[in-house]
Amino acid sequence: MLAILLRVPWSTRVAPKGLPPMKIVSDFEVTGWDAMPYGEEGEGPLLSEAQVVKRYRGDLDGEGRARLLMCRASADGPLENAGYIASEQVSGTLGGREGTFVLHHWGIAEVGVPPRTAGHVVPGSGTGELAGLMGTMEIHVDGDGKHTLALDYEIE
Repeated sequence: MLAILLRVPWSTRVAPKGLPPMKIVSDFEVTGWDAMPYGEEGEGPLLSEAQVVKRYRGDLDGEGRARLLMCRASADGPLENAGYIASEQVSGTLGGREGTFVLHHWGIAEVGVPPRTAGHVVPGSGTGELAGLMGTMEIHVDGDGKHTLALDYEIE
């Protein structure tokens, strides 16, 4: 039976003791950004670390606090040639349930190509009414710079 479950994506299964899979979309804005370069200075990629604060509104209502490691292809080049990885603690209300959880996510941006992002809820990171939360996420940025989190999740 375990082998069968491993072949089926988690998002298509219903947790036997929990809620059925859900999908939410929430807008967010970055309300705090403190970045600092690290690594070798000079020619080549610019490496930096940032502490970021986000405000979520919508199906997820709350705050995210993230630490990002970033690479910009060139200090003088376009921001679109960049990548990041992040660990983000989110506190607030998700689908009427209050608690905290951690997202691990990454993104790549390239000139002329829409940014690509993906991530997961860290298993076991949910607290309060969000204990047992698992899921996958994407961040979308529209042409006006509006950020949206899309989260597919379930709670066991």
